[in-house]
Amino acid sequence: MSDELFLDATDDIKCVEFIRNYLPQEQKDRFTDDDLFYFTDLLADYYVESGILDQEPDDDGFVEIDTEAIAEVLAQRAKKEKYGDFAPEDLVWVVQGELEYGEQDEE
Repeated sequence: MSDELFLDATDDIKCVEFIRNYLPQEQKDRFTDDDLFYFTDLLADYYVESGILDQEPDDDGFVEIDTEAIAEVLAQRAKKEKYGDFAPEDLVWVVQGELEYGEQDEE
């Protein structure tokens, strides 16, 4: 069990580093590493709760993901949880970065 937790923590660190590098320069100062860890956790929850992982891929093997809608949900949840007030248009970059990390991780 501790090996699995270590691997999860290591993957989380790699994901946050990837997102940090993925963000455009003007976005980098808007998020701390703690913010990125928070939002990657919210994204994991969102993927499970929304059922997006259960969608059937199209004929080309893709699942339609609305990054703007997800960013809106993240912004609302952060505000509701009193974590902070984040603009959805900024969070789109975090969502896209996390998805890109997942894609490169699958290769």
